[in-house]
Amino acid sequence: MKHLTRLIILLILAAPLPALADDLEAAVSAVKQLGALNGQALACSEKAAAARAKVLMLAHSPKTARFGAAYEEATQEAFLAQTKASGTCPDAKGLDGKLNDVAQRLQKALPIAPAAAK
Repeated sequence: MKHLTRLIILLILAAPLPALADDLEAAVSAVKQLGALNGQALACSEKAAAARAKVLMLAHSPKTARFGAAYEEATQEAFLAQTKASGTCPDAKGLDGKLNDVAQRLQKALPIAPAAAK
């Protein structure tokens, strides 16, 4: 009987794991998209957009190697792609609109915890 109870408890605890994995992948994807916008903003000398991307990253993303690496790699790839393409840079409004979209995705995937009352 003890084994059956333990098995049931384990199954109940394991049930939400696939949903958590999907949530984690959505969060990493949003962080990568944010990094790509940061790289593009840096390559195009859009300092305000790059600063906003950094603020969003610090506000939403967990301080882990996985999220940090995803952001940095996406930033570097987008920066190199923008400089190699030697195409036109998007205007500040275009970057701001894309940052707004990513900010909404981040809020859903990685909501900011409310500040603790002092």
